[in-house]
Amino acid sequence: MKTTKSVSQAFSSTGSLAKAITGFNPRQAQLDMSLEVEQVIADKATLLVEAGTGTGKTFAYLVPAFLSEQKTIVSTGTKTLQEQLFHKDLPLVKKALSSQLKIALLKGRSNYLCTYRLEENFSSQPQKRRQAGVQLDAATLADLVKVRQWSSHTKSGDLGELTDVADDSAIFAQVTSTTDNCLGRQCPDYESCYLVKARERAIEADVLVVNHHLFFADLALKDTGFGELIPTAQTIIFDEAHQIPDIATEYFGQSFSTRQLLDLASDCLQQYRVELTDVKQLGKAAEKLQRSAADFRLLFGQNPERGDWRQRLRMTTFSQGFSHVVDDLKFLYEVLKLCISRTEGIDNCFERATQLLNLCDLMQQLDKPGTSLWYETTRRHITLHLTPLSVADKFSEVISKSDSAWIFTSATLAVDSQFEHFSKQLGLNNARNMLLDSPFDYQQQSLLLVPRYLPEAHANNRAQALVDIAMPLIEASKGRCFMLFTSYRMLNQVAEILAEMIENPLLVQGQMAKRVLLDHFIEQPDSVLLATASFWEGVDVRGDSLTCVIIDKLPFASPDDPLLQARSQDVKRQGKDPFAKIQLPQAVIALKQGVGRLIRDIDDQGVMAICDPRLVNRHYGQVFLNSLPDMQRTRELHRAVTFLEAITAKKKREIE
Repeated sequence: MKTTKSVSQAFSSTGSLAKAITGFNPRQAQLDMSLEVEQVIADKATLLVEAGTGTGKTFAYLVPAFLSEQKTIVSTGTKTLQEQLFHKDLPLVKKALSSQLKIALLKGRSNYLCTYRLEENFSSQPQKRRQAGVQLDAATLADLVKVRQWSSHTKSGDLGELTDVADDSAIFAQVTSTTDNCLGRQCPDYESCYLVKARERAIEADVLVVNHHLFFADLALKDTGFGELIPTAQTIIFDEAHQIPDIATEYFGQSFSTRQLLDLASDCLQQYRVELTDVKQLGKAAEKLQRSAADFRLLFGQNPERGDWRQRLRMTTFSQGFSHVVDDLKFLYEVLKLCISRTEGIDNCFERATQLLNLCDLMQQLDKPGTSLWYETTRRHITLHLTPLSVADKFSEVISKSDSAWIFTSATLAVDSQFEHFSKQLGLNNARNMLLDSPFDYQQQSLLLVPRYLPEAHANNRAQALVDIAMPLIEASKGRCFMLFTSYRMLNQVAEILAEMIENPLLVQGQMAKRVLLDHFIEQPDSVLLATASFWEGVDVRGDSLTCVIIDKLPFASPDDPLLQARSQDVKRQGKDPFAKIQLPQAVIALKQGVGRLIRDIDDQGVMAICDPRLVNRHYGQVFLNSLPDMQRTRELHRAVTFLEAITAKKKREIE
């Protein structure tokens, strides 16, 4: 471990960072955080740090990690930050400190091209494709061509390089492996496997960048077949740590997806059509499972939703639909059983069918204590979850058994300047705490508007009322506006009305992939973007491109959310108030994330409109306000319009 002087020197005005990075300016909060991280690494302790936007927290934790010269894992919540860390921040710090440490990036299995599946599932010969039972629509075929062209020159096999293929393209499921269908060392492409190579680099690295999902998949022993994915480290740093409680909960539970069923059926069909043409029952059983899995998804609404699986399973329509899936899976299992040892592919399919049947049994245990049984849907699939109500004991045990330093940082960890909510969720009762304000001058740079005369959240005329508020703001800011919603229903209603009323380019989530939508927003300076949860965080639009953010209402979780209901009942049994202990803190963290989209840099300016009167007329509104940046506040729409007009006029003068 280097001396404290090394950290102080690195952040000084004449230090390593200032010499290596053009425009680097020392910040006291950044130095304070870095010194604390260094001490925690030395003590092998646990630290919670809320560092406001602009603090420079990335360098604050990377510098002491590099100087310690110990094995470090940095885990992020989003792929965007993961890419930024590996391709930009880590090389900068490494160069500035003249470090010889090896750095590596590791993503989850589904992010890497599987060359074996690319060849097996989508041979360039149409005859072989038909033989394997592959059906492709025109859009997927077009994406296949792009994947094939890219595969000839990629070095990493990281599908994130494919910027011209939509994130939700059906092609990705066909050209990546899962733990179910991966052949491991038996794969003919094992020696050149991109995933294997990435994992080898990860083991050799001194500083490894992963994401939370991969970290907890490894921790929960979900991803087997290659042994250890993430090597043991002396320092573990979680950036965007506010996401961890939900992700940890997901991975310490069990899940079962129709994608697993469809992948299994597809692989069985391929075995039948290419290897086992004499076993007609195999083809019939696989096709039967495909139909029942697809029919099961159709029982649910088209829009993504979450709900209580226990309640649904008690309804005849859903219990029968699930029974059909289970019966067809059992039928396929019996057919596979008769084919064991004929091919490696069949043996793999049989193991997967066995595991899926066990999961089906779990998903029908309606009275398992300490758990929530719930479902969530995407456009293509449904996933059933059996989730523990708390991971605090499990996670605190993981930390106590390790001989490592654990650092958790985010711009949104605290509620009303307290870390109690976050620390209790993860059992971090002995953690050190640090709260660092943003260096931005929010009083000068921003204005918070809480409009008057808004109808209640569920009123029929609420969409029109939101448009009436948004219109003058959009006009004053010349577009450059985000409207963030807590539900798809309200988003679609407002989008329909706005489309008839504004000439600005209107970008609506769902029209195209998220990154393409953001690119269009930045390229068209007068555009208006409407989005839901995925745009509340991890979106970084700096400068003139964004000067107004409108939030439709306080982001309380739906009272119908099954996990929330189960946790609320558990808190009630302890004699506590679920609203104060669960719903309010979660909503505060979510709102802080949404508000954080507006001011991203020292020169940014803009208006934040939160269209929810509860912020000022409910007693808990003060908890929200105390947790937000110290912006000017108003309830008068005309004042917000004037503020935006002044920004627009200033920018116009600067251009002229």
